[in-house]
Amino acid sequence: MAAHLITGAGSGIGSVLAERLAERGDDLWLLARDARRAAALRERFPGARTLVGDLKDPAKLSWAFGQQALPVELDSLLHVAGVVELGQVGELPVKAWQETLNVNLVAPAELTRLMLPSLRLVKGHVVFVNSGAGLNAHAEWSAYAASKHGLRALADSLRHEEHGHGVRVTSVYPGRTATAMQVKVHQQEGREYDAARWIEPESVVRALLTAIDLPRDAEITDITVRPGR
Repeated sequence: MAAHLITGAGSGIGSVLAERLAERGDDLWLLARDARRAAALRERFPGARTLVGDLKDPAKLSWAFGQQALPVELDSLLHVAGVVELGQVGELPVKAWQETLNVNLVAPAELTRLMLPSLRLVKGHVVFVNSGAGLNAHAEWSAYAASKHGLRALADSLRHEEHGHGVRVTSVYPGRTATAMQVKVHQQEGREYDAARWIEPESVVRALLTAIDLPRDAEITDITVRPGR
């Protein structure tokens, strides 16, 4: 039975991913920002275990995990959580930059560092759910795109470093996906939101599961998923 640690399991892609892995009978470890959210996740996913740690404050993750039981062996670490704040470079405050970079880049790096011993034990898999913004940056997307470009670099470096340990690394680059984050993006853009125009979270999860289920003789390094409608 495989064990997976998921960030962002409370909604969107992360929620569907947790559901699919639970249906397979796999062990779930779900990261929550606080104890209240952790309790809600355990209620929603019976049998799942939770870790409490705030991705907005990655410097405290090591201390927080030192007070909790951690997985000894981890088959996959699935970075799905993320935040977005649109705005022109001339208008975005430092706080927006810092929160975006902390949640989308620094916290995944720190969480990966902390979980590498457990991943190496079973030749596990690290998956970074990136974004189309991690490949191309557009007007008003500077902070988010910068965080996702950095996440791509993190994944590429990690892949080279961990290949000898048998740890596989995959980046997934979804286009616009029908999630709560996309609702927020449309609000910030001043546009009407129509979920039918965008990728279903289920489709992104199917692509992701293909990567982690691949036999050990191969490694899918990058997956780009674009709206098909």
